Amino acid sequence: FFLLFFWSRQDGNGKVSRVIRIGTRKSQLARIQTDSVAAKLKELYPDVHLEIVGMSTTGDKILDTALSKIGEKSLFTKELENALERNEVDLVVHSLKDLPTTLPPGFTIGAVLKRESPHDAVVLHPKHAGKSLATLPESSVIGTSSLRRAAQLKKRFPHLEFRDIRGNLNTRLKKLDDKDDFAAIILAAAGLRRMGWENRISQVLEPEDCMYAVGQGALAVEVRARDADILEMVSVLHDPDTVLRCIAERAFLRHLEGGCSVPVAVHTEVKDSQLYLTGAVYSLDGADTGKISGRAQDRAERLGVDLANLLLSKGAKEILTVARQLNDAR
Repeated sequence: FFLLFFWSRQDGNGKVSRVIRIGTRKSQLARIQTDSVAAKLKELYPDVHLEIVGMSTTGDKILDTALSKIGEKSLFTKELENALERNEVDLVVHSLKDLPTTLPPGFTIGAVLKRESPHDAVVLHPKHAGKSLATLPESSVIGTSSLRRAAQLKKRFPHLEFRDIRGNLNTRLKKLDDKDDFAAIILAAAGLRRMGWENRISQVLEPEDCMYAVGQGALAVEVRARDADILEMVSVLHDPDTVLRCIAERAFLRHLEGGCSVPVAVHTEVKDSQLYLTGAVYSLDGADTGKISGRAQDRAERLGVDLANLLLSKGAKEILTVARQLNDAR
């Protein structure tokens, strides 16, 4: 058996309430996302006192280098997981797309919440208001820190140029608005909506233009695997359809041995109790090759693995190898 120790505090009436500490990145978006999870937990467990602990991660500190060149798989999660391991926090809220597909020993995903839109969005420079990627002038520069986005959009919109842009949402929008370096930037629609900036979305990219990142738009709660009561507490946040979609997506990426630095893209949907997964691996020039039953989760995982094997048999491994080599050389 095991014993769990938690902070406790007394309210004004002398009543002792349990304190659960939630780890998060310090960015405004991360805090908004974590606050939304905390609000749901508080609604379900009013007697629990929640404390939010903000931390800076490697990905937050290195802002002058493209993500694909850093080579670290846990850019936005390692420091949070270290705090979880040291019992400094009891659970951590992540954007699921930042979370590596294989977690360190002793950690598990306790919940995946209902997904916001997983699609990418175009934010235009104010001088291009009313345009779209298709109607921007020849050689317009589009900012994105994602190889996945650039690889797909180069193929779809060959008249455009793509350059790296780093920083949190606030920083990237300021870089767009204050200078003439970029005609537009590509961001996750979910982040813009959670920040209350939906009015900045000029165009939502459908899967035929740009499939999204594995786990994009979903929030995950990571916990220590041994903490049965914390697992029980957060499991009620699970959204069944989101869980199955993300299991398939993450199995697909894991079997390809990919990460956020390789151009792997997906599109999933649940229709009539059937789970559909579309996935692709792109070369850097844009060419391409509740309670949930364990059975359903296993089938979702199998779907991801089967699709990954199909793409590997059609040359995806070589594309991924070249992509990593080109990243190293850049």
